[in-house]
Formats: sequence, structure tokens, C-alpha cells
Amino acid sequence: MFDSLPYRNDAAIVFRRLIRSLPTRRAVIGVATCDKGLPATMIALASMHDLPVILVPGGATLPPTFGEDAGKVQTIGARYANNELSLKEASELGCRACASPGGGCQFLGTAGTSQVVAEALGLALPHSALAPSGQDVWLEIARQSARAVMALDEKGITARDILTDKAIENAMVVHAAFGGSTNLLLHIPAIAHAARCRLPDVAQWSAINRKVPRLVSVLPNGPDYHPTVRAFLAGGVPEVMLHLRRLGLLHEDVMTVTGQTLGENLDWWEHAERRAKFRQCLRDQDGVDPDDVILSPEGAKAKGMTSTVAFPVGNIAPEGSVIKATAIDPSVVDDDGVYRHTGEARVFVSEEAAIKAIKQGQIQQGDIMVIIGGGPSGTGMEETYQLTSALKHISWGKTVSLITDARFSGVSTGACLGHVAPEALAGGPIGKLRSGGCD
Repeated sequence: MFDSLPYRNDAAIVFRRLIRSLPTRRAVIGVATCDKGLPATMIALASMHDLPVILVPGGATLPPTFGEDAGKVQTIGARYANNELSLKEASELGCRACASPGGGCQFLGTAGTSQVVAEALGLALPHSALAPSGQDVWLEIARQSARAVMALDEKGITARDILTDKAIENAMVVHAAFGGSTNLLLHIPAIAHAARCRLPDVAQWSAINRKVPRLVSVLPNGPDYHPTVRAFLAGGVPEVMLHLRRLGLLHEDVMTVTGQTLGENLDWWEHAERRAKFRQCLRDQDGVDPDDVILSPEGAKAKGMTSTVAFPVGNIAPEGSVIKATAIDPSVVDDDGVYRHTGEARVFVSEEAAIKAIKQGQIQQGDIMVIIGGGPSGTGMEETYQLTSALKHISWGKTVSLITDARFSGVSTGACLGHVAPEALAGGPIGKLRSGGCD
């Protein structure tokens, strides 16, 4: 994904121009689903300071009854090249991955996380993120959103009333509790900038991820790999927020698109018929306990669920880096809870070359793969998902770690350190690494 982050910025500019081009506009409804279009829509809505705004999340596509989710299925090429799939198996899996049209992928990648963050910001209605796209419940959310934005117009509640410093912090807290995509470390500050809020820094991200427990067990982090639609059925964002509220981690006085505060929304949700109905639906249709998808802090601790994001600093990354700690395979973590890896470096200047090396058998168990020149100055900070997904779903991939000044997909897993700073093209130490060295 070479220029996807610049595309987000371009899309946000176009959306703002479209809104400004409507001289009789009274309010704005955004409908968006995926990795760049949804953050771009949120940036555009955040910049409409004096207009009522609301976002309708595009929801999630349903998983196949038999087959693989839309994340794992993207590795059929690497697995076929490594003789782990036949051509017939690969082709059949590719045709079965999506069981319904529309919606984001069935895992908590950047698309799903962005929907969660939109709701956590107060930009979307309660219990709207991750709904099954195109189904009756999703269509009703769209109708309710239209009514809600009209009510905001009548009450004179605008984007600046909803998107505040406290709302931004709530979004960061919910992001940590869900175990969301590291790409939101880029998108949330962009939304804050558009809303003229204080920009979150590394210290704030780090502090939040140290104190907020991860409570959601879904793809790709687990420990139980539920599709994201089950998180919706288990209660979604407001269910997670009930746990966070009891821990005193939320600003409940923030305004939301319901025209009520977050605290008032949660008071409603705790006793809502909707909550009981959908949680029972999950039990009846899938035989899954909602409390095994969205866990209590005590339940999450008992399952060994750790905080989401860490920010390692060292000789290769003197200004820091980002790793999704939840995504490291527990079997390669030492007994003291620390991941350690010494191996031979394999350095590449593009994701394409790195994937080619995997398919041609040039990467061995225990290697440390390094991609340099992928930071903002080089390629607009490209996304290296194909590489990380290949490593996850090749049988020995968990023994390989990855270091890069690029970034990852929200569904990327493994010992992957990204956002390394300074980047190689800015003279960072990562640019001095060469194949054959040990780290």
C-alpha cells in the first residue's frame, strides 16, 4: 500500500470541498467504512466546526461458514509458494472469504478500529460500530442517524461541541481497550488537528496504554479469534465503555451526537432492551457467551490479555518506535513476559523485495527482517501488511521479527516494530543496517 496515507489526506480535502460546495447545507452525514475513507471522513467532519455532523459506520462484512477471514485469506499466495496450500485450496479460500456484500473486514483492523473510534469520539450513535453491514439493523442505524443529526440542528449542537480534548482522550482509551490498529496513532491526531484540539503525544499514548486493560477478544489479536460482528452482538463500544466507566477511565461529561452526554448514553445502555436482545442473539445463534468476547477487567487478566501498544526506544530507534504488543505470539515470549530475539538481519528497501524473498525461500527461521526507506519522506509511510500477514500464516513465521520505518496494517501481527524514528532517509540509524548483521 504505497500512497494510502497521502490518499487519506487527499480524500479529506475533497470531502471538505464537497461540503463547502453546498450553500444551503444545515448538517452533514458521513457514511464510511474502511481504512482510509473512514479516517478521511472523520477529518472532514471534524473540520466542520460550526455544523451539526454525524457519522454512519459502514459496519462489518459477515464471516464465511466454512473458510478463512479476509485477513488470513490474503496470505494464500505466500502459503501456496511455501507448499502449505494446493492451488485448488487457495482458489476456493479466496472465493469464500466474504459472506456478505459491503462492510469492513471481519477483523479489528484499521477499518473496524476506525468505526470504534468514531463512536468513542461521540461522532456516531451508540452501538453503531461493527454492525453487520447491509442487514436490517445497519439500515435502522442509518435512519436513526439522519433523525439524530436533524435534532442536533434544532438544538444548535455542532462538531465543536462534540470533538473536544476530552473526547479525543476517550477515543484513545477505547482504542486501547479494544486492542485497536496502530494506524489510529496517525489518524486520531489528524482528527484532533482538524477539530482544533490538543494533539496527543507519545507520552499520552504510552500512559493510556499502561493503565487501560485490553478487554476485547477478536481477530486478529485473540486470545479467542471471534469475528468483529460478535463484538457488536456482545454490546460493542458501549459495553466496553461500561467496564471503563467502572474503572474511572472515561470523561462522561462530553457531548455526543445523541444530544446527550456520554454518561447519559451509558445510563441508558446499561438497562437497554437493545443490549439484552443482541447479547442473547449471540448466545442463541453462535453459542457464544458475550462475556467471552467483551471481557471484564478481571476476566481479561485471567486470560493473560496485555495492554495494546508499546513504544520501544533504543539504538536503532532513538526517537522511538511502535509495536502492537498484543500481537506477538505468546509462545515466543519468555517466562518473564519479555520478548527477546537475536538473529541475522535481512535488509530490504521495499516490501515487494521482502515478500519475494519469503516466497523464494531466502528467509529462514529466526531471521530479523528490516525494511528501510518506507517512512514519510520516502513513500508517504507505506503500509506493509502483505509482509506481516505472510509471516503470521506461514508455519514458522512467528520466529521472524520485523523492523521498519514504515507502518503496518491494523491486522498485522507478530513481533513487528514500525514507525522507527528517525526514519532511514532522515539519517536514522535504521538506515545503517545491512544484511548479515545481528541485533
